[in-house]
Amino acid sequence: MNEIKGSPKSLKQLLQNTKYSIHYYQREYMWQRKHVEELIDDLTSEFLEFYNETDERIAVKKYGAYFMGSVVLAGRENAIIDGQQRFSTLTLLLIYLHNRLNYIGEQYRVIEEMIFSESYGKKSFNIDVEDRTDCMEALFNDMPFDTEGVNESVKNLYDRYKDIEEIFPDNVTDEMLLHFCDWLVEKVFFIEIVAETDQDAHKIFITMNDRGLSLTSTEMLKGFLLSEIEDDKKRESLNNLWKEKVLSLKKDDNDGDENFIKAWLRAQYAETIRETKKGAVNKDFDIIGGSFHKWVRDERSNLGLNSTEDYELFIEKFARFADIYTKIKEAENSLNEKTKYVYYNSKLNFTLQTQLLLAPMCYEDSWEIIYEKMNLVARFIDLLITSRITNYRSVQYSTIKNYVFNVTKKIRRCSVSELKIKLNRLYLELDYHPENAIPDFRLNNFTKKYIKNMLARIISFIEEETAVASNYVNYMAWSKNPYEIEHIISNHFERFTDEYANQEDFRNHRNNIGALLLLHKSINASLNDDTYDKKILKYCSNEGNIYSESLGEQAYKNNPKFISFVNKNNLSFKPYDTFGKQEIKERNELVVQLVKLVWNNDMFIN
Repeated sequence: MNEIKGSPKSLKQLLQNTKYSIHYYQREYMWQRKHVEELIDDLTSEFLEFYNETDERIAVKKYGAYFMGSVVLAGRENAIIDGQQRFSTLTLLLIYLHNRLNYIGEQYRVIEEMIFSESYGKKSFNIDVEDRTDCMEALFNDMPFDTEGVNESVKNLYDRYKDIEEIFPDNVTDEMLLHFCDWLVEKVFFIEIVAETDQDAHKIFITMNDRGLSLTSTEMLKGFLLSEIEDDKKRESLNNLWKEKVLSLKKDDNDGDENFIKAWLRAQYAETIRETKKGAVNKDFDIIGGSFHKWVRDERSNLGLNSTEDYELFIEKFARFADIYTKIKEAENSLNEKTKYVYYNSKLNFTLQTQLLLAPMCYEDSWEIIYEKMNLVARFIDLLITSRITNYRSVQYSTIKNYVFNVTKKIRRCSVSELKIKLNRLYLELDYHPENAIPDFRLNNFTKKYIKNMLARIISFIEEETAVASNYVNYMAWSKNPYEIEHIISNHFERFTDEYANQEDFRNHRNNIGALLLLHKSINASLNDDTYDKKILKYCSNEGNIYSESLGEQAYKNNPKFISFVNKNNLSFKPYDTFGKQEIKERNELVVQLVKLVWNNDMFIN
């Protein structure tokens, strides 16, 4: 093997006006939301450690650096051998920052040069992969992109960009955005390792991925726990039990064992979390997110690990909670009446759900009790998400993790009756509830997926109450022809100048949840810019649903189950020949009534 060179490089030095290719054996972009969430949280938290609101931008020069690990390149063609997941994700972050800066009227030329560069008058992206170009151009120009029929990498890139839009924390404000950009491009470092030939690069790749791998935190935790067990036969039996559970945890997720252990330790044992202020140090919650095996070893006395019997019981608890975790994952992936709220929350990517669901569980609980607790906590999460988003409050990881951790501790190892009391109190203590916010709840980039979910839930609830099979799974599924949000009022202000004072007034009413439906994509496309009198024909056809049909007369004829549902709940459903401001107000009032039926705290007080 020829000489291998390594040197520290800032993100700017690596990406500015520099082209990279990706080798065939490193082709797919595979990062998921949780990886992006951790990266954004790490970067923004580190930046906020140094930032002071009185700082000029030049002060960033003295901020501390952040190390991102190594990147391995084949020198001749600058091919990325190891590091493309991080490079691709950081490029998405740069595009997000570019678009956000444009939105507030700022520009950052260096960031543009880190995303793409120009040669002979032709621009191309610095991470140069041909089949990603259309998607990257759409993201860079802040335009929609249809992921139907694209490959896995492109789909993942688009989804992870949308995740960044949601995840990027509110506490990195517009006023400090240029400071953050300066820090990101100048103070985030890699060790660049360059191999001169493709053959050497491939050897490095094989070595890094197939040989000499260090033990994982899971393996080191197992080693520590087993070493404290005196009886050889018991140690062998528990080792086999551990391996069996790890194999099960990793069946559908290569990181499943580590994800479970982090959630379990945080849910059942962590007592502290890093404060949200400058200079704060990592505490239990944060340390467990890294080398959790060291945390268990350091905290063994506080965990009650004093004798060989204690270590045996700890491994048995590991196995029991691993089974509970597996059931949670199954519930997240398949809609079941018994665990439906777990499934609903998973559709909104609430990544802290597992931690909260594990918190009230006891080692001795029967499966009946476990499922009852699971459903109660999932219902609270459902109410929390809906309460926050209808009031335009973020549920992103960095914004809500401290609150969730405090809830975790409050409900830890509760009985069912105690859990109901505590969850009800927590719900009542929220200073925002969805029914109060509906009149001002509108469609925008932040609320889009939540409004789709709310409409899907409302329609599914009506279907269930009228003895029709719930279509929620299809409403929320990704398919060739998915369901989409439909504006009842077409986007033509000029048609409505006699009713709306200006464009903003028109836009606010048009985007209000009371003026929205959920329809199949093919119907949306066929309606296009039609007027209400033409749209209503489609809404009331077999291609609609009961919620869209309720705008027309037919829903109230020969439909006894629907009429009974309306009367039983005293709902203000009615048909409309026209649809304007007054009708939107009335539909808003209807949505409030439906929200109270779908999202309430009845489970905690019955």
